[in-house]
Amino acid sequence: MSEIKYTVAAQGRLLEALFALMEGKSRTTVKALLRHRQVQVNRRVTTAFDAPLKAGDVITVVAGRTPEPLQSPLLSIVYEDDALIVIDKRYGVLSMATDRERERCAYFVLSEYVKRQREDNRIFIVHRLDRETSGLMLFARSEQVKLAFQGRWREMIVERRYVAVVEGAMPAAQGEIDVPLAENSLYKVYAAQGGVEALTRYRVLQAGDEYSLVELELETGRKNQIRAHLEHVGAPVAGDRKYGAKGSPAGRVCLHACRIDFVHPVTGELFSFSTPVPASFKAAVASSGKRAAGPKVRPRSQRPVGRTPSSRSRR
Repeated sequence: MSEIKYTVAAQGRLLEALFALMEGKSRTTVKALLRHRQVQVNRRVTTAFDAPLKAGDVITVVAGRTPEPLQSPLLSIVYEDDALIVIDKRYGVLSMATDRERERCAYFVLSEYVKRQREDNRIFIVHRLDRETSGLMLFARSEQVKLAFQGRWREMIVERRYVAVVEGAMPAAQGEIDVPLAENSLYKVYAAQGGVEALTRYRVLQAGDEYSLVELELETGRKNQIRAHLEHVGAPVAGDRKYGAKGSPAGRVCLHACRIDFVHPVTGELFSFSTPVPASFKAAVASSGKRAAGPKVRPRSQRPVGRTPSSRSRR
């Protein structure tokens, strides 16, 4: 898919910027590019003539019409090209089909979508999100792209961040949870000295009397890592009864994959995508009232083993 990029020099509106950048093209032609979903701002398709721009934004004009937008209550497409698709998955939706649930999953929805474009098109999962977790997820449009990501994961996936509402207080305003994890016969992940290495960084965004809003960054990507680590430090994800939560202020497990930065496996370009904190998360923390500055100190018997917080540098 060929494309042309422009970097915005000053704030303004999209249509006026396109007229200036595409001098020589008729106004009708430029407007048609927007209608046909051929214009992206910072790698997100937009059809809004009056979309606001700021200096440094990147406008991309793609040759050829992009596919009609996917209409599904289970997920939305944030970005797609010939190599990959980035989606925003709703909570309660499986990443991959199971024996008991085949169609209500991200893989099935996207498979049907790409096959409508061409019958032999296929889709490949690059990484998964738990059923209860919402947010950004990456799919490849070929096995080669999937293997490129998975074979050089730490080089290609630059950053993954989540936001969570947790019960109570974190050990500090920011820090690391550096505790190995294992899985028991009931498929629950737990802190174990003989487990596999797992490191989660965190930062408290807002603290309330009952709940806190926390941003988390994965250094490793173990199964249920965030959920197990937060239970271990005595601040389980709200709504996550499997991992120790007592309440459910938003009627769901309050964990959302809010950001992913990666190196494009074909072009080598650094891509960054983010989604806002769910409104229900903010409401849950706001309704629990404000707590005095500084986290509460838990009784000694509840303090976690392992290094949390830690000042160890990024590996």
